Amino acid sequence: MSVYVGEFIGTILLVLLGDGVCCNVSLNKSGFKGGGAVHILIGWGMAVMVPAFAMSNFTGCPSAFNPAVTIGIAIRSGDWSTVPGQIVAQMLGGFVGAAILILLYSDHIKATAEDDVVRGCFCTAPSIPNQALNFLSEFVATFVLVFTLALIPAGSDRTVWVLVYGVIVACGASFGGLTGYAMNAARDTAPRIAYLCLAPNFGKKNGNWSYGWIPAVAPICGGIVASLLYNALAAAQMFG
Repeated sequence: MSVYVGEFIGTILLVLLGDGVCCNVSLNKSGFKGGGAVHILIGWGMAVMVPAFAMSNFTGCPSAFNPAVTIGIAIRSGDWSTVPGQIVAQMLGGFVGAAILILLYSDHIKATAEDDVVRGCFCTAPSIPNQALNFLSEFVATFVLVFTLALIPAGSDRTVWVLVYGVIVACGASFGGLTGYAMNAARDTAPRIAYLCLAPNFGKKNGNWSYGWIPAVAPICGGIVASLLYNALAAAQMFG
């Protein structure tokens, strides 16, 4: 059970800190409104690093807080026994984290009339809608994340998870302007559902599901390809 509890709590922390940054810089009457892209990059990097660092010794296995990373780990290890439960825990954690933020920022959400701005605090959208390129952007960003994490040596001290900060910031700096670099259904799909269910309604809320399937599917595809490439290189003894 520690694996599932760890993924649940860790994903709550990830969404609280990550989507919390978006709420802080986007919603009206926030003291940090207009903080900008650098604020978001730093905040999201820390939002992923903090639970990775804090929960890595708690779960007894590599923590993910991300279905794409969990599936990638399973492909590399061959152990699928906890994958379904981990993904359920991650999605529930993403929903709960977003629900807490909706409560905390409820007055600011009510003060923000633009529904797309509110939705953008909890889930991503493309700057230029182009489903093929949007899919590829999320695919490539998650490929970079999963492949880089796979290269961290097994049994490393948990301080190595500080490197996660660098990976997330690098991906955001390079790809964030395209689609918001979700790279994670538990960070995008679960909060998207929480927004639809719980956020104050300004009329007709739009979950933008015509795009919303991409940050759910493309990261998993990117993680799978990254892990298959890692396995192929490992089989060829390309790693020391």
